[in-house]
Amino acid sequence: MSSAAPAEPRTFAPQGTTGTIAVLLVAAFVVILNETVLNVALPHIMGDLHVDAATVQWVTTSFMLTMAVVIPTTGFLLQRFSTRAVFALAMGSFAAGTLLAALSPSFGVLIAARVIQAFGSAIMLPLLMTTILMLVPQQRRGVVMGNVSIVISVAPALGPTLSGLILAHFPWRTVFWFVLPIVLLALVIGLLRLRDVSERGSLTLDLLSVVLSVLGFGSLVQGLSVVGAAGSHAGAESGWLSTTAGGATVLALGVVLVALFVWRQIRLQRKDQPFLDLRTFRHRDFTVSVAVLALGMMALFGGVIVLPLYLQTGRGLDTLQTGLILLPGGLIMGLLGPLVGRLFDAFGPRPLAVPGAALLTLVMFGFSRLQSDTPVWWIVTLQISMSVGLALIFTPAFTSGLNPLPPQLYSHGSATLSTLQQVAGGAGTALLVGVLQAGTVIHGQADGTTVTDSIPGVHAAFVTATVIAAIVLVLTCFMRRSTPTELTRVGDDAAR
Repeated sequence: MSSAAPAEPRTFAPQGTTGTIAVLLVAAFVVILNETVLNVALPHIMGDLHVDAATVQWVTTSFMLTMAVVIPTTGFLLQRFSTRAVFALAMGSFAAGTLLAALSPSFGVLIAARVIQAFGSAIMLPLLMTTILMLVPQQRRGVVMGNVSIVISVAPALGPTLSGLILAHFPWRTVFWFVLPIVLLALVIGLLRLRDVSERGSLTLDLLSVVLSVLGFGSLVQGLSVVGAAGSHAGAESGWLSTTAGGATVLALGVVLVALFVWRQIRLQRKDQPFLDLRTFRHRDFTVSVAVLALGMMALFGGVIVLPLYLQTGRGLDTLQTGLILLPGGLIMGLLGPLVGRLFDAFGPRPLAVPGAALLTLVMFGFSRLQSDTPVWWIVTLQISMSVGLALIFTPAFTSGLNPLPPQLYSHGSATLSTLQQVAGGAGTALLVGVLQAGTVIHGQADGTTVTDSIPGVHAAFVTATVIAAIVLVLTCFMRRSTPTELTRVGDDAAR
């Protein structure tokens, strides 16, 4: 391959750019909202479809597994097919899954519907990020990526609260009927307004990569999910150990298969035909940003998994009260996104990410001091502070990580980021919930009963999250603004 300096990345005329990105933002908001909207509805589904707690968890687990399996394929899809075709596939699948879920007569049909929904969801975020990279000049990407942070942070925060409000008055299937018209409207507008912005190539589908991707990333997320779920349910110690051992076995299998997947991609890269191009990691800023985002996602789960468990088991609050306590932080994180994006465009990543990581570390330490009588206003204050810290980290990390990539790696970089976010989320859940369970103390009473004290476990989980946040703080010190000179050089390196 020629070592001559690459051509300037293709720049599209601004006409229609805002509309295109707006349509994709709305579509991505709806599909990401769907990830958490059913969490509050699980008890209602158990009663209506006559399934137990262990079974109903597959409503969430099947969604996560499908996301983990499909996201690595999006690098191939986005380079092989047009933007409109990929959008139609994503939103068409999501709409079909939503309709099927709204009509589902049985639990098996509901799981099938969630898998179809997840297939569409997995494609949307990489499609959104790749389109932004193709349409938006580097000097304006910060503010646009700030808008993406609204999608990523506000949608999951709104999910439980919106679901709680709907379920207070209507059956659980109404959640899907509420979402479906918005999905169909986004699909129609997208098909009318979207134009092809992808850099398509003549990639061929490597079946071995598909198999390794499906089995490897699926096993990885399933193993992490099982280990985390085992830690979150009290029960006989031998049963917990058995479940954990099974999850660890699946996890180990996933690690081996993902390693084989990486080996296969390295082999295919020599022919310029990788299924997921890992040459993105040759770019220093991408690698640092991926590490920051992955560890940041793990710390985030300290807020979205352990904190609700503390509020419900340690404080006795119901799901709607818990959702309302968590809501302000998610809204503030999203609202700060565009402002953080503008500051990123002006000052670069480090002046934002370093203070954000420092704040995140202090907040996690504050969470580790929670007691059974900690005032709610202080918990809300910590939650909001955590959201501010994450807003200062995520937008700079997303933008500075993807900026250095040459156009031929945009779709693969977006897919890699999204895949590792899913894996990091599963890892954060397994680790922090496992630590929570291990630290929970059971006291025997004089009358033969037992009392479970989860506060020591909450402390241990958030101490672990504090350590993770401290590592993020160190990594943010290595973030930097990519200049056009650097962009040309790394693109030239990739060409060689």
